[in-house]
Amino acid sequence: MSKAVTKEDLRQFGLVLFDKIQTAFANANFADKSSMDSEWLKSKSVRKLLDISAGSVQNLRTTGKIRFKKVLGSYYYSKEDLQKLFSNESNP
Repeated sequence: MSKAVTKEDLRQFGLVLFDKIQTAFANANFADKSSMDSEWLKSKSVRKLLDISAGSVQNLRTTGKIRFKKVLGSYYYSKEDLQKLFSNESNP
C-alpha cells in the first residue's frame, strides 16, 4: 500500500531542493564573470555611475529605454544600452 504525499512531505522536498540549488550555484564555475561584469551592471552601480535616483533607474527600465535582466531579485542593466542612451542625449 502506498503512502499519500502530505503537505509536510512537499515542504521538506522543497527545502532539500532549494538547498541543492543553492549548493549548485555556489559551486558553479563563473569563469566568465569578468565579461558579465563588463556587460551588465547592478542597479546600485548604475545609480552611482550616472548619479541618478533609484526611481530614475526604474523609469528607464519600465519605459523600455534600456534592456535589463532580473536575477534572483536583483536587476542588471545593459551597459551598452546605457552608453548609447546617454551618448545620444549629450549629442543632440
